[in-house]
Amino acid sequence: MKRVDRQGYEDVAITIPVTIPYVRHSSRGVHWFAARALAALLERSGLEKRAVDGLCFSSFTAGADNAVAMTQHLGVTVRWLDHIPMGGVSGIVALRRALRAVQCGDAAVVACIAADTNARGSFRSIVEDFSQFSRDAVYPYGAGGANGSFALLTDHYMRTFGARAEDFGKMCVEQRENARHCPFALLRKPLTLNEYLSARPIAEPLRLFDCVMPCAGAEAFLVMTRQRATELGVPYAVVLGATECHNPFPDDPIQTRGGWDLDRDELFAQAGIARHQLDLVQTYDDYPVMSVIQLEDLGFCAKGEGAQFIRSHSFDTEGTFPLNTCGGQLSAGQAGTAGGFIGITESLRQVTGSALGAQVKEARFALVSGFGMMVYDRGLCSGAAIMEGIR
Repeated sequence: MKRVDRQGYEDVAITIPVTIPYVRHSSRGVHWFAARALAALLERSGLEKRAVDGLCFSSFTAGADNAVAMTQHLGVTVRWLDHIPMGGVSGIVALRRALRAVQCGDAAVVACIAADTNARGSFRSIVEDFSQFSRDAVYPYGAGGANGSFALLTDHYMRTFGARAEDFGKMCVEQRENARHCPFALLRKPLTLNEYLSARPIAEPLRLFDCVMPCAGAEAFLVMTRQRATELGVPYAVVLGATECHNPFPDDPIQTRGGWDLDRDELFAQAGIARHQLDLVQTYDDYPVMSVIQLEDLGFCAKGEGAQFIRSHSFDTEGTFPLNTCGGQLSAGQAGTAGGFIGITESLRQVTGSALGAQVKEARFALVSGFGMMVYDRGLCSGAAIMEGIR
């Protein structure tokens, strides 16, 4: 893929990470969670609602109400708007586009909000009508949802590269240790490797703790100029580099790589730092195999060496490679598209010294990776961003 010289984001800030606490099920609509998120953004920033003149909105459960309709529900008047229903890469895409909007002067303050609800039984309606592929070629055969697809990807990865269930289990157990300290994580009970291995099968070779738990909640952050963030007196971060890629490697018979493999050199060149300078990494962890693929494609180890990388590192906040420091989705829960924002809000807290759970010591640089839209046999969207905290 041809590289382009991208302008940096030096004068723009990301600030005010917000999490509306996750709940397993909720009778409240997605609009309630989005409104709670906006209210928290305004309260913590000290801004009046009229100061927000840009909106990025992501949701799977807003029904007919896209970002345009949400402006009326939220009572905001904006001059820049984007609707990003891209699942696990929604946060990266929202961040990149909001940064450019502020940088170009199209908006002064952009609220990036991802919200989803989870009424009992509602997840079934999402998976049965997620895409035309799922509606016509998957769900009629009893394979609705991502478990079946990721079971095939996991099995292929294990057979091809020699990864073991114990390797994925080690990652899940150590992420659970991070979640124990995070107040909004739904799964905070300590997890042992034996409990992981003996958990009931979901879709071979996936076990219970390989699969994210659908839930309700919201994540949000603000994008504005660094000057404005400084005037407000709020801690913030700057984005050193960011990329996104859609439908990479369409001719691969089965997914063992994503767009990060195409863009990683450009990402780190744009950021101007090396991998060893990162203090923490957040991968989109809907299933352990995808975390491993992201770590490989981002260049932390070679393709096929992910299992050895897991065996050689510890992933808690005091470990050799702090990973998914709030527990990731596998322990915090997956609140729909908010799952694509959780790595950004958690990283922003870590690099500004305001973690809700355990704090990575002297954290300054963080990488966030996003992955989403398994419309049939592979995820089509990938992206990553590197941020630096300014305190």
